[in-house]
Amino acid sequence: MGDYSVKTRIQLDPATYNNGMIGGFRKVIQSEGAGALLTGLGPTFAGYFLQGAFKFGGYEFFKQQSINLMGLENASQYRTGVYLASAAAAEFFADIALCPLEATRIRLVSEPTYANGLIGGFGKMFKTEGIGAFYAGFGPILFKQIPYTMSKFVVYEKVAEFAFSVFPKKDLSDIAQTGVNLGSGLIAGFAAAFVSQPADTMLSKINKSKGAPGEGTTTRLIKIGKELGLRGSYTGIGARLFMVGTLTAFQFAIYGDLKKALGATGGVEISK
Repeated sequence: MGDYSVKTRIQLDPATYNNGMIGGFRKVIQSEGAGALLTGLGPTFAGYFLQGAFKFGGYEFFKQQSINLMGLENASQYRTGVYLASAAAAEFFADIALCPLEATRIRLVSEPTYANGLIGGFGKMFKTEGIGAFYAGFGPILFKQIPYTMSKFVVYEKVAEFAFSVFPKKDLSDIAQTGVNLGSGLIAGFAAAFVSQPADTMLSKINKSKGAPGEGTTTRLIKIGKELGLRGSYTGIGARLFMVGTLTAFQFAIYGDLKKALGATGGVEISK
């Protein structure tokens, strides 16, 4: 989880953390100690656990609803659209759960003395800034996470579909199938990280501190976007490619293994 902390620092203070992810790790340890790498661990774990449950479960749910609405043949024929729509719908509901915890995480990383952990940080933000502070980044998080999840699932599905067309699933061992899930997830993670990086940087910036009195979220986003520019919006992309690629690979591997363990290996299959 230390890479989340380093990635956020690179985005919030690129002038200081300007030597990539490895350099960022070293600088954090030198200036703040190794324990600083775990800053925001509580909200990171809680937030992404909740989000993952909503995201993966919701994705299968909305795929099934698409089949019910369109019929299996049409859903299979237009499966790319089904993948994209199902991922977007699932992510929207997942982000409602994630946003307060992500806001708390970013505040803890940007202000290490702000509070002691998830409960303290969450409580302090709620008490001093109100519930609106948790959702100040809801627009950016949707802008970040919905394209992220759409690309993540559609790339995974397409890569896995290609792999299983070359190496039929029925002929592969469980370990080989897990390997396909890992590889497909890694490629999907790279694609998702690249697509969503600008919004991720803006999210880190907007949650770093409170806005000026009377300054709305839209105004702040426009201001941040102008300050960053296209190049600045990709600050920390190396760290995030590593982080998201590996995380997504393991997510899909675990997801596939869980479905096998629960006897739901087929899931909602519409690939040809």
